[in-house]
Amino acid sequence: MTATGTRLRERIQDRTVRVAVIGCGYVGLPLAVSFARAGARTTAIDLNADRVARIRRGESYIPDVAAEDVRRAVAEGRLTASADYAVIAEMDAAFICVPTPFTRMKAPDISYVEAAARGVAAHLRPGMLVVLQSTTYPGTTEEVVQPILEGGGLRAGRDFHLAFSPERIDPGNRQYGAHNTPKVVGGIDAESTAVTAALFGLLIDPRHIHPVSGPKAAEMCKLLENIFRSVNIALVNELALLCDRMKIDIWEVIAAAATKPFGFMPFYPGPGVGGHCIPVDPYYLSWKAREYDFYTKFIELAAEVNQGMPFYTVGKVVDGLNARGQALQGARVLVLGAAFKRDIDDARNSPAVEVLKILWTKGAQVAFHDPYVPELHLEEPSLHGDPVPPVFRSVPLTEETLGAMDCVVIAVHHSAFDIPWIVKHSRLVVDAQNAIRGLDGTGGQVVRL
Repeated sequence: MTATGTRLRERIQDRTVRVAVIGCGYVGLPLAVSFARAGARTTAIDLNADRVARIRRGESYIPDVAAEDVRRAVAEGRLTASADYAVIAEMDAAFICVPTPFTRMKAPDISYVEAAARGVAAHLRPGMLVVLQSTTYPGTTEEVVQPILEGGGLRAGRDFHLAFSPERIDPGNRQYGAHNTPKVVGGIDAESTAVTAALFGLLIDPRHIHPVSGPKAAEMCKLLENIFRSVNIALVNELALLCDRMKIDIWEVIAAAATKPFGFMPFYPGPGVGGHCIPVDPYYLSWKAREYDFYTKFIELAAEVNQGMPFYTVGKVVDGLNARGQALQGARVLVLGAAFKRDIDDARNSPAVEVLKILWTKGAQVAFHDPYVPELHLEEPSLHGDPVPPVFRSVPLTEETLGAMDCVVIAVHHSAFDIPWIVKHSRLVVDAQNAIRGLDGTGGQVVRL
């Protein structure tokens, strides 16, 4: 190991290492707090002034991060926050945890990664470690980040260390977080891999750190994890469409298949897929594959199936209303849930929001309720003649609200929802989450996915 690598290992071992985490959202803040709890002096870097101020006050704005953990880390001087990249000059390691969305044309948008790399490059010094954690296509670390970092004359592998380690944050997961989820590490050389693994060793058991041959393998690992879910969810979504035509209960079928103790893993249908990974990652890989004249037909077909589920869900609303002699246009519809999954406040790429958008553009009078999401800003103007994209605010969930609706759509099954009570006070319920399973006496009042 080189002298710079040895010095960094020594700082890690005696816990005097100074760590910067760039981008303090659902991935960055848990990582920053975990490093601070492990004894590292940690600086959270974010351009959002409100986030910086709240961290400095010892507050958490991420449900998965306990406010007490932030308060204690700040009070003990192990965690601070800044909007100025200049603090990078004082750091030993920098983790890039910024968003990687896609464009309207489903092409990768790595502008946040590029901006963060430029911010680090301006203050990069010899001996530092830079780790990209943002989900992206294979090649980003070496083809995009590395040239930016080397723009000032320092060379990766000679003057500084560089690696990719995929984030594995699962919002709402109370069992696994940044402090105990196994890590995959791929450095541009053996020393970069070794020092990255050593640093993660402050957070988790080193036996749960898995080194790979390089950044591309680590980048592809993350895409495989999420595409695996996308493809399997698409499979059960397509089977749900078929079972609907065949008058077979897909939920009963899955429950029966899940009794097999080997060779089967249950996945469940729903109104679509959401979040910052599963709806996005297949397009990152498909885009990069075309560089090699390869077309990921299977992966893209799965994405197509999943994208169609919000429309299928709205079709169920239309069917339910038609059975009552009512048109969708002008109908009052309440969408229950706006987050992309149960019991979280993250509405990024949420299929529940897609359902709401489609209902709105088809002329329904739409409202929503979510105990975790207070308001929604739609990106597109409606078809109601209003050129300004609408803003929806969560309405109270009361008997009066339910009674005023022509249809209630259970798009997210939050644990706070009293399903029997909701059904009791609703005229028509479209259940996209199998929330009403086992509930007797619903008759024609409930339409299931």
